[in-house]
Amino acid sequence: MRVVVRVLTTFVIAGSWACQGAALEAQTPSPTGITIYNDGRVLVRRAFPLRVPSGSSMHQISVGMIDPGSLFSLDPEVHITRAVYDAGVDEQSILRRSVGQRLVFSRGTRSGPNNTVVDDTLSALVLGVDPLRLELPNGRIAFSMPGTPLYPASLVRAEPALELAVDSRSGRDRLNVGYFASGAGWRASYAVLIGGGGSSRVTGHAVLQSETVRLADVDVQLLAGSVNQAMPRSLLERREASFAADAMAQTGAAAKVSEQRVGEFHLYSLPGRHALLPGQTTTAALFDPATVPYERTYVVRGEIPYWGFLPRQPEDNEVPVEVTYTLKRARRTDFGDRPLPGGVARIYQADSAGRQQLVGEAAIDHTPAGEDLRLSAGTAFDLSARRIQTSYTTRRDSLRGGWRTTADAEYRVTLTNATDSAATVEVQERRGADWRIVTSSRPPERISSTLTRFRIAVPARGSAVLTYRVRVTW
Repeated sequence: MRVVVRVLTTFVIAGSWACQGAALEAQTPSPTGITIYNDGRVLVRRAFPLRVPSGSSMHQISVGMIDPGSLFSLDPEVHITRAVYDAGVDEQSILRRSVGQRLVFSRGTRSGPNNTVVDDTLSALVLGVDPLRLELPNGRIAFSMPGTPLYPASLVRAEPALELAVDSRSGRDRLNVGYFASGAGWRASYAVLIGGGGSSRVTGHAVLQSETVRLADVDVQLLAGSVNQAMPRSLLERREASFAADAMAQTGAAAKVSEQRVGEFHLYSLPGRHALLPGQTTTAALFDPATVPYERTYVVRGEIPYWGFLPRQPEDNEVPVEVTYTLKRARRTDFGDRPLPGGVARIYQADSAGRQQLVGEAAIDHTPAGEDLRLSAGTAFDLSARRIQTSYTTRRDSLRGGWRTTADAEYRVTLTNATDSAATVEVQERRGADWRIVTSSRPPERISSTLTRFRIAVPARGSAVLTYRVRVTW
């Protein structure tokens, strides 16, 4: 069963359901509040305007497709003692409700008296389903439908319905309940406009997309972080929503999104009230545009395996020069003191005519306040690198209980710059366990026990060469 959010301003429930016990009490509900999670879950908080007497009472409300196991009371004075949720709005469920009743089946039209056209119908008694068994007017049994079934309105429900037994300490004029559904998702989208002098302009938006949620006049909150879900995935069937920026329908907000910490996560409240429709995407600014210093670095990553043996690599090969932009987020600045929810950052730079062009796109994780934002923009076009292993030797040493292998390998990295400006390129080697740089033509910087880098200045329209020898033990 697919579980989605369907919150309607008006509920229409057909025939007999409205006649069962108390009349259906879900007219236009009070304003609804929802919290949308990164994983597609939607926490719905609703206040139904109905009379809840003191003591025990029964109520029937329409809630759409939900996870009934997540239902809870938002009022500490009201206890839900029993809930029966009927989500059977599909034809198979209606057919099961028809057992013991006669259905009319349409078989098209036929010619009647005086060349008239009349409907050709046949009635049959539904004996059972799975397999289907129908008793025809002649008393014979059919295991397939003799035509298109025409169901009476009393058996058809427009929306799933929920029957609640509640116990209230005092009388109330509304019933406040919460539950989980799915069918909407969100993530953050950032635009970084690279300027001169090492400065950039950063904007951020919360991008909210509805797949099946239909809401009117709703208060929306977004929770950033990975909240564990113990429930089996099949119960919610949540979707990993993808957001197509080119198909985005944007709605700006006059006020900023407010942010607060709740538990170990961050909660963002969209200003105003919103209407969500299936297929519609809404955006709201997370913060005012910020002017942020940045650094652009060029990186050539090593090819030494992080674990295991060091292989012989006799062939010369070209390796990419990666471009990374680092946005500085110093504390005591509005941008630096702000936690950033995960999403996508797009980097733009103006061409000679001042038109902004996309020069990089990177996915980012949730980033706490004060932590720099590193964006991998892609591969440099006019900077190139070639690497070759120029020597390789190994030896094996006997140890108590086994053997240890030590390999020495020498590498040469040639960096070429086709631009009119000098550039600095970082050549990085990363390795776990026992390893070290033995010799090198340029001084190495040991960043950590696993990472060593060389910073190589490459002249404009020129080249530079780095050689180094690595010793690895496994």
